[in-house]
Amino acid sequence: MPEGCEVPSDDVAYRVQHATMHAMGDRIAGWKVGARTPDSEPFAAPILAATLFDGETVLPPGLCRLIGVEAEIAYRFGHGLPPRDAPYTTAEVCDAIVSVHTAIEIIDTRFATAGSQPALDHLADQQSHGALFVGPGITDWRSLVPVEERVILTVGDKVVDDHVGGNSAGDPIRTLVWLAAHAARYAGGLAAGTIVTTGSTTGTLFVEPGTRVSATFPHLGTLSLTCG
Repeated sequence: MPEGCEVPSDDVAYRVQHATMHAMGDRIAGWKVGARTPDSEPFAAPILAATLFDGETVLPPGLCRLIGVEAEIAYRFGHGLPPRDAPYTTAEVCDAIVSVHTAIEIIDTRFATAGSQPALDHLADQQSHGALFVGPGITDWRSLVPVEERVILTVGDKVVDDHVGGNSAGDPIRTLVWLAAHAARYAGGLAAGTIVTTGSTTGTLFVEPGTRVSATFPHLGTLSLTCG
């Protein structure tokens, strides 16, 4: 970033996100949301149609300059949550969810190096989103306890991560309720069919193009992906 051009606030970062989206001529097809702790203010970024792959298993070559792999849990909204005067309750947000899925997010950046800039600069850079792959899921999602769900991340033939929980935000439902208000402010609400991924359960692992990776949540299923 040129000297003196650092992003000064969350609001400016979010406005840069959406100005970039409009400049690219794309539409919002999903969101990423997360939080650094179970009690901290969440953060979010829109996911554009060009970088959302629902049921696909190959990252298009050249789409991402960096390939940082994260295993995540994603929620699909069956009906929209448009802007309104009263905030949405947790029950209303949960009632709008139709299914929950295994997902793999690819982390990328427009900066030369991942994590090299102040946090607000990276937030403006679509919170380092590169692509999102949505895999198998369940409609009986209320039986899922994300903080107690095992996650297994495999690279090639090697298991590189196998543990329970792992999302710094804790229970993702809190972040989805926050997102309903955030999307109403910046994007006209959450549309029916929107996919929302809720933060890494494994951290970020950078891999080379052509690498085969798999993410498994036992109650959701396995998503395998060839990275370009």
